[in-house]
Amino acid sequence: MIVIYGIKEHLNPVKAKLSDVIHGCMRSVLGMPEDKRAHRFIPLNAEDFFYPGGRTPAYTVIEINMMQGRTPDTQKALIKELFSRIESEIGISPVDVEVTIKEQPAHCWGFRGMTGDEARDLKYSVNV
Repeated sequence: MIVIYGIKEHLNPVKAKLSDVIHGCMRSVLGMPEDKRAHRFIPLNAEDFFYPGGRTPAYTVIEINMMQGRTPDTQKALIKELFSRIESEIGISPVDVEVTIKEQPAHCWGFRGMTGDEARDLKYSVNV
């Protein structure tokens, strides 16, 4: 699951395209299937979204929750691909994008009535 935060006046107009870009990165770097998109957008009022100095109101936070298994090189490739494609396709500078990958062991995930470590039918590899 991916959660995206930003100031609503900047996030709302680009969220559909941003979802496409993020999912494209997930597919190209991690091999996620087309139908494995789980994005949650949290558009905030400006007074509810404090961000670091040197950023603009386009500042966008992307939290990626995933099962453990991807190598550090794969995770870094995903982050760099996100920076590159968000800048080229959406126009948000890398200085205004923050990406956090949050990994949890497979047994901490629950979906389709089972835990992640019980799933044997995933259409993608976690260990990449």
